This record gives sequence, structure tokens and C-alpha cells, in this order.
Amino acid sequence: MEKTIEENIEQNVELLTSLADTVIDFVVQYGFQILGALIVLVIGLKIAGWLGGKAERMALAKDVDITLSKFLGNVVKVLLVVMVIIITLGNFGITIAPLIALAGASAFGATVAIQGPLSNYGAGLAIILGRPFVVGNTITVRNVSGVVDEVALAATTLVGEDGERITIPNKQIVGEILVNSEARRVIETRLCIAEDKDPTRAIEIVRKALDEFPELSEGAPPQVGVHDFTYGGVIIGARYWVPSMKYFNTRYRVNEAVLRALDDAGITLMKVGNLAMTVPPLTADEPEPEES
Repeated sequence: MEKTIEENIEQNVELLTSLADTVIDFVVQYGFQILGALIVLVIGLKIAGWLGGKAERMALAKDVDITLSKFLGNVVKVLLVVMVIIITLGNFGITIAPLIALAGASAFGATVAIQGPLSNYGAGLAIILGRPFVVGNTITVRNVSGVVDEVALAATTLVGEDGERITIPNKQIVGEILVNSEARRVIETRLCIAEDKDPTRAIEIVRKALDEFPELSEGAPPQVGVHDFTYGGVIIGARYWVPSMKYFNTRYRVNEAVLRALDDAGITLMKVGNLAMTVPPLTADEPEPEES
């Protein structure tokens, strides 16, 4: 029994010695090669990141918008990282030709499986290169409005007036009707006054109320006039542009000022009971109504 234990100990010692010799031989033969490859990888990644940032800064210095600048910087960085990985694999003695074939086959299968995300990336590339809007613009798409905060390949992020972040997949933007109003949004207001009130005076009162807000004078001047007609009254329309991030705040304050100015002048809005729909225009096939 004691002899068996001694034999087991000797076998374990021989096994550990053999394993240590194998590790030492491997380190001696490949240690410097592995160390050199790792050093090349680390330095290459650092250089790729630096050159990517340098390309982005150069694009910004040439007055290229921030979205396209970031895209160019990322493209430079990715290409350099791929080159560094190829060089590192070569230092390890790994042939990249089979890896390229495997990557091609995997990409084909992945394309079928993730068509949705890929369509977002394709749409994002179209937005970045076509630049229908840039960071800081106010856009309206699918009844959603906000200031563009970031344009990525997968999605576009907007910021609302209350600071909420709105993420829209890029495929929901490309091909849709897109309104880009730069840094401002338009407000359109309708006021229906009775037919016995003077519309010219009402228009002047509304215009003076709008003049009390200096932020409305930036850009296109406010517009006030007779917008339409209805049974028993006249519809006064007002259009003015406001900063995008103060849309509702400005709208409510202006509406309050306009309503107060009309009340002070004795001009009241039509009551709901007297309100009717606007008259549609007659077509060529419709006869004039006969008088009774």
C-alpha cells in the first residue's frame, strides 16, 4: 500500500515536470511572438482611436456637420482596427482566408435573420450621407416633433420641450414626409368672431398682442388675417414662429394675451351654439340652391 502511494506521487511529479517543460518550451519558442503581437494590437488600437478622432476633428474644422464628421471618424477607426486585427492574426501564424470565407457565410445567414435592424442601418447611412437634417434641427415625422440630438446608424434621437428623449428607428424616417423647420416651429391659431364684430379691428388687436412678444420677431414676421368664413361669423387666423424648445410655453402665453386683449376691446368669440361648419365650394356639377 505504501509502495503504491509512492508510485502515484512519482507519477504526479513526472506529469507536473513534463507539463512545466512543455510550458517552458512554448514560452521560449512563442513567448516573444505572442508578446510582440499583443504589443502591436494594443498600440494599433490606440492609434486607430486617435486617427478616428483626428479625422472627426478635421471634418468639423472644414465645417462638415457633426453627424457626418462622427460617421467619417468611425469609418476610419473601424478600418484601422480591422487592419490591426489582420496583422495581429498574421503574427500568430493564423491564415485569414478561411476566416473571411466563414464571415461571408455568417453574414449571409445573419442578413436573413436580422433584416429589420439592417434596414435601420441602411436608412441611417442614407440619412447621414443625404443629410436631410442635422443635429440641432427641429423635425416633424409621423406626428412626432423634437430637436435632433443625435443621428446614429440605427436610430435618430430627438429631444422634446420637456427634456424627454424620443428615439425613432431610421427606417421610420426614410421614405416618410419629413418637415425640417431648423430651430423654430410654426404655431397656427384660429379665432372665430361673430359677424356683427369688426374683423379689421380684431385683426389689429391680435397683431398688437403678438407684438408684445419679442421672441416672435425672430425669423419670419407673424401673420394675421381673415383665414376663412363660417355661418354667422368670420374666422381670424394667426401664424407665427417660436423657438422649438419653447413651443407650448410660448403658445399658451400668446393665447392668453390675445384672449385678454379681445375681451378688453369687447370682442368675444362665437359661442358653441352658434358655430357652424365652413361652407364647401360648389363643384361644376352642383346647381345653385333655389330660393323658396
